[in-house]
Amino acid sequence: MENEEKILDAALEEFSVHGFRGATIDRIAQHAGMSKPNLLYYFRRKQDIYEALIARLLDTWLEPLRELDAGGDPLPELQSYIRRKLEMARDFPRESRLFANEILQGAPRIKRLLESELKPLVDEKAEVLKGWMNAGKINLVDPRHLIFSIWSTTQHYADFDAQVQVILGPDRGAEGRFEDAARYLEKLFLDGLRPETTEGETPRIRHP
Repeated sequence: MENEEKILDAALEEFSVHGFRGATIDRIAQHAGMSKPNLLYYFRRKQDIYEALIARLLDTWLEPLRELDAGGDPLPELQSYIRRKLEMARDFPRESRLFANEILQGAPRIKRLLESELKPLVDEKAEVLKGWMNAGKINLVDPRHLIFSIWSTTQHYADFDAQVQVILGPDRGAEGRFEDAARYLEKLFLDGLRPETTEGETPRIRHP
């Protein structure tokens, strides 16, 4: 298990820099500090390493969405979700780039994982969002597109971080950029989802 973890950690660096096609078993073995025959004892093919890495990555990537609690208060739940996604963008930029590169290529090596792991979870959480909408707790929007929007805006800070830092400049492009982003995205999403109310009235759904 320890050697498998060393291989996967080395593979993450190799794949995130060179992509699947450009990565080599030899360089992964070198980064892992082991011989190529030793590496091939644990993983027979580059494809096997890649699939194991993506499966681990996807499990980590989906954890914030799994934590969205149907029994919780919708706006704080969504606020926490946005925060967790930004924390992942901050802490796991290589994983984000690797996943994004695979999707940009049409997900040729992970489509099965997307169908078996990602889609059922999104379907489940879309029903949670719809339940909140039907109860008048948040405005009525397309729940899947809401999830997509949170994904894309938070992941931007991982995949395009170099651009973000240059544009924000030295004063705003330091570590605090993630907190600034969190506050902005919270206002963007939560204000847009919060039902409008007038004194003495129940929340009204604002239809798209």
